[in-house]
Amino acid sequence: MELNSSISAVVTGGASGLGEATARALRTKGVKVALLDLNKDKGEKLAAEIGAVFCEANVTSEESVLAAFEKARAANGQERILVNCAGTGNAIKTASRDKKTGEIKRFPTDAFNFIIQINLVGTYRCIAISAQGMLSLDPLAGGERGAIINTASVAAQDGQIGQAAYTASKAGINGVTLVVARDLAQEGIRCNTIMPGLFNTPLLGAAPQEVKDRLGAQVPFPPRLGNPPEYASLALQMIENGYFNGECVRLDGAIRMAPR
Repeated sequence: MELNSSISAVVTGGASGLGEATARALRTKGVKVALLDLNKDKGEKLAAEIGAVFCEANVTSEESVLAAFEKARAANGQERILVNCAGTGNAIKTASRDKKTGEIKRFPTDAFNFIIQINLVGTYRCIAISAQGMLSLDPLAGGERGAIINTASVAAQDGQIGQAAYTASKAGINGVTLVVARDLAQEGIRCNTIMPGLFNTPLLGAAPQEVKDRLGAQVPFPPRLGNPPEYASLALQMIENGYFNGECVRLDGAIRMAPR
């Protein structure tokens, strides 16, 4: 797909981190961008800076997401691009023993489901809503109507201790990628997923620099954390390269995560 000012995009989690970097990269190509995010302050500030539209959205709410897409389309027209970056995580063992008290606890199912609802169901919700809209578009040259990019994680393949929910959610995103690509193939809509490794995003933002340096040193090469523009670069390649379809691609400096 050729990126220009006639193309519209929706980026979930677009107010910061990987989503922000992707939104910025799309705007440099002239693409009209809508940022869907819960963080109104950051979202509105970034939208004003880069010339995008901010749409407040909670990806766990059908009503909220539908309203956000409606606002985005009213401002920019029907999107041909969806980039799903909204997500979160936690780290709790399936069952564990308190070292001080000896009390045995388990990972509450509600806490597990919370992550699944945001990362997996939220991603799929946005995929389905966006794809439904894309079907209304006339195809571009070559028959293409749109492109969908999802964000999983290397944890989808080598989750660490305490990441049962996070890993399940990200593995689920990987799992639907080829199915969605096949579902939408005859309509000219492609679907791919990026699996980032250790990236310098707000999820690590509160960590001391020495912790970030130590994490980065675990990466075979380059021995550092990934930078959000590197994610954005791959996202744009997946969008622009019309033969890129149905793939889940690691972007991780060749790291393979240890158990902890």
